[in-house]
Amino acid sequence: MQQEMDWVKDLVIYQIYPRSFCDSNGDGVGDLPGILQKLDYLEELGVNAVWLSPVYRSPNDDNGYDISDYQETMEEFGTMEDWERLRDACHSKGIRLIMDLVVNHSSDEHRWFQESRCSRENPKSNYYIWRDPVGGKEPNNWSSAFGGSAWEYVPERGQYYLHLFSKKQPDLNWACPELREEIYRMMEWWVERGVDGFRVDAISYLDKPEDFPDSPAAPEPDGYSFCMALLAGRPGTHAYIREMNERIFSKYHVMTVGEVAAATSLELMNYVRTARREFDMAIPFVPPKVEISTWSPGKLKRDLRESYEALRDSGWWARFFSNHDKPRQVSLYGDDGRCWEVSAKLLAMLLHTLPGTPFLYQGEEIGMTNVRFPSIELYDDPDAKNCYRQMLLEGASEEEALRQAQLESRDNARTPMQWDSSPQAGFTAGTPWLPVNPNYKTINVEAQRNDPYSILQCYRRLLSLRRENPVLARGDLEFFDLPEESLLGYRRSYEGEILLVFHNFSPERAELPLDLVPKEAKVLLSSYDREGGYGGPQLRPYESVIFRLG
Repeated sequence: MQQEMDWVKDLVIYQIYPRSFCDSNGDGVGDLPGILQKLDYLEELGVNAVWLSPVYRSPNDDNGYDISDYQETMEEFGTMEDWERLRDACHSKGIRLIMDLVVNHSSDEHRWFQESRCSRENPKSNYYIWRDPVGGKEPNNWSSAFGGSAWEYVPERGQYYLHLFSKKQPDLNWACPELREEIYRMMEWWVERGVDGFRVDAISYLDKPEDFPDSPAAPEPDGYSFCMALLAGRPGTHAYIREMNERIFSKYHVMTVGEVAAATSLELMNYVRTARREFDMAIPFVPPKVEISTWSPGKLKRDLRESYEALRDSGWWARFFSNHDKPRQVSLYGDDGRCWEVSAKLLAMLLHTLPGTPFLYQGEEIGMTNVRFPSIELYDDPDAKNCYRQMLLEGASEEEALRQAQLESRDNARTPMQWDSSPQAGFTAGTPWLPVNPNYKTINVEAQRNDPYSILQCYRRLLSLRRENPVLARGDLEFFDLPEESLLGYRRSYEGEILLVFHNFSPERAELPLDLVPKEAKVLLSSYDREGGYGGPQLRPYESVIFRLG
């Protein structure tokens, strides 16, 4: 598939969370016409593909990831005619349009579920996963991702249905052939309307065990046990994805990226190895709590090496640090205080000098940071609310629980886009659905648009470099063995062109080995460009530098 889909290697993909991007009508919710208004900005930035988080009809129990109609748009976002205008405008600018596809589960308000719940004899009875009570209780001890049991009882059937996420997100039964046909017809419907690709949500859990064993994990404070590790990457799931590829992806030559849960990077590669004919790329899902507690520069270096070696001859990489499910990258991996600007530039320079397809998430190009709402009531994210609740059950104080929820919350990435310093950051003329980050008066697009040394200008230069230098998209990668854990360095080479790239992930200075940088090397970009650029031989805190040889 990847040989046929070689254009994927030249994409730079910008993810839009429509609810928080741009509100065109003052109702406080971003919408499709708002995205259309900002296409010139995206073109100016230099991206050539847009990934839309779900815009389908939904009751919004999980902000659109609970779909009640796959072939209609959410009323708050606009009409199908609005979507078609956006599609046409994207294509006129050479921008591919990628849709978010959620097929592990639907909304409980989808007509399939409304029919399925009526009775065991209904023609769509088998579209979802139903089980009888065990001992008058849930079929097993599984917890949902948002807390509580993963099972919900329906008196009409006298059975429980499975929901790995919210109880309003019942899991679809992929073992049902009729359901799979419905899903493939829906995907084909979108492709025929001009969709260029799909990002497929939570795709690791399609195959469920028939016996539904108890999870061996220790129970959460609410008494239920984590079950996702039992489900991720089962052989049946890979078989379903290959069928999806055969029926839709390969047939229509659409770009695909799967959101997958994998215990190791090698397991992740099973979704994208060329010979397996599944996805073009995969985005690993790591719970924010795990990422916050385990990330380090050393781990980053190990993961990059392992994933590169695993796919260098047989696949392709999705490169990203941000999305709608993660804390803001400069707050998680960099320094959103004293070194805010240079560390945000470092992350940009790392992302766009690695082989693979880079994904930008709205706002990272201006260095948007985490938000710290003063009360749990201000949070919309069910994950954050569950974190808060579980910590209280464990005996934590309200202050401790709120502090942890602030760190982990997906709302960090979902506060409205900061366009300017006007009220509500120029996002809306009304009251935004989620409060704007209070730092919008200093961190916004307008403040950076004409500043030659801003984070936004750094992204523009990097995207321009990527277009003009095939070595960044197609070149080989060779890592340097550097003594300090905080230092990451590598060589990119392609058809005689060579770039050297170094990053210092530390608030302290680090010595750059002189023998690695020839005297004739020319500096292309430094994260300290505002201070005059690279001065060497030391790298300053969070300094990143790109050299060209020859």
